[in-house]
Amino acid sequence: MQKHDVGQSDRSSVMSQLLKERDYYLSSYERFERERTEEPTTTREMRRKAIAHFAESGFPTTHDEDWKYTNIAPIVRVPYRSTVDQRKFRVGKDIAQLKLGTVAPATVVFVNGHYSAESSSLAALPSGVELRSIAGLLRAPAAIESNLARYATCADQAFVALNTAFMEDGVFIRVGRGIVLKEPIHLLFVSTADSGPFISHPRNVIVTEEGAQATILETYAAPRETVYFTNSVTELVVGANSALTYCKLQCEAQNAFHVATVQAQLEPSATFSSHSISIGASIARNDITAVLDGEGADCLFNGLYLTTGNQHVDNHTRIDHAKPNCVSRELYKGVLAGKSRAVFNGKICVHPQAQNSDAKQTNKNLLLSADATINTKPQLEIFADNVRCTHGSTVGQLDLDALFYLRSRGISCRAARACLTAAFAREITNQLTLQALRAWLEEIVMTRLPGSPPNEGDSL
Repeated sequence: MQKHDVGQSDRSSVMSQLLKERDYYLSSYERFERERTEEPTTTREMRRKAIAHFAESGFPTTHDEDWKYTNIAPIVRVPYRSTVDQRKFRVGKDIAQLKLGTVAPATVVFVNGHYSAESSSLAALPSGVELRSIAGLLRAPAAIESNLARYATCADQAFVALNTAFMEDGVFIRVGRGIVLKEPIHLLFVSTADSGPFISHPRNVIVTEEGAQATILETYAAPRETVYFTNSVTELVVGANSALTYCKLQCEAQNAFHVATVQAQLEPSATFSSHSISIGASIARNDITAVLDGEGADCLFNGLYLTTGNQHVDNHTRIDHAKPNCVSRELYKGVLAGKSRAVFNGKICVHPQAQNSDAKQTNKNLLLSADATINTKPQLEIFADNVRCTHGSTVGQLDLDALFYLRSRGISCRAARACLTAAFAREITNQLTLQALRAWLEEIVMTRLPGSPPNEGDSL
């Protein structure tokens, strides 16, 4: 009985603190709204509906099933500054380095949540591709109101609601009908503030029209260590017979926080490939959902998360087979070192009308330390009777026989561990079509994690 009482007391304390933080954001919104008198009624109403959802639901706790293993208290208790005060920055070589060399000739840069024209390069974009700042469209939303906040809903999603209420900038990309982009577009979100913790709410809308093809790389990074919170939302609409490759690279500062929601809507015979890479932030949460809402749609989810120290990364994925004859493949891999923690919660839902669905989901994890922890939960929900669906997960350590084999040929323990770790990750990195990104990531895998101490009892 005493143990139960202590649990109840702790729960009440957490709930009280989160209610206090909720009220802080509600007060901040009142000030934020008063400053945005230039926005039209449609934008202001969208914001009000979003903050009303947030006021009703509040922040999730570990008592919510979808947040069972991720405590957001360290994120929300920080008194962040608004990015409105962070617009002044110095563009220098730090940002140039974050562009990953020649990964994309068309690069759109946002610094502390705001578009930076002087750091961006858009000359390579062909005609038929529309690229505009969300900041301007919020004052004249007719061009995006059919897609903005339509797919990433605010109901029961506190961070989506906050993003919708407080969003200031981001990018809108429309790839016109039949346009084939031979080069990728790089969206680079850089955090550089020096005057205390701050928060940004990037919002992106990307549309590929019928028959179009495009590759988008979305990067979140910082040139140096600083405390901040990135709360991003990206909505993707993949038109009929079009193909979109979407790569998200999260390499935030090690003491930063990152929460991201990606919502993809697939029309008939659309092809969508998602590659999610997480290596940064103290606490990171990635929610990615794809709705296969057209017959014959094809979806690929790949993910790689590398954690060390006390990092925590949470990947929640959902693939909805809403129409018949759709295919989905999902493979997420994690490499954990130090005392880090990771969560994988993946769900494939086959709706009653989605006959002939073909789905496969796999999660594999490599623990480089006895103190690293992974909580994995692959799931299938099937409401149709003519489907082919599988799911599974594995958790393991480096193969000692393989280590011994490499060591017996004169390879050092560190190099041998690096080789085996890289081999584990290569199933994901090999599928990256952007060569510069793949090379950069392979170097990270080889150099960042293998220094973890061998497992207890490993004398190699």
